[in-house]
Amino acid sequence: MAETATLTSKSQLTLPKAVRDALGVGPGDQIRFVPSLNGFRIVANNGDITRLRGVFKGRVSKAVSIEEMDRSIAEAVAARDKRSRAR
Repeated sequence: MAETATLTSKSQLTLPKAVRDALGVGPGDQIRFVPSLNGFRIVANNGDITRLRGVFKGRVSKAVSIEEMDRSIAEAVAARDKRSRAR
């Protein structure tokens, strides 16, 4: 599906109906523009967080500290940067 939207003089876009339907968005929903290697991805920000309750239950055998999370994130970012520079 290739759809086109035109930017108005006020820098506003109207998402084509096919895109709105595919994303499941409507009036009042938020859309995020997430940077990617080839431009941006459009992501609907319309989910209710309460539906995620219990989704990770039983998947972690021990708690992870903030320091461990920070280290893991830094390693993932470094690996992603290394991959993007190799291209």
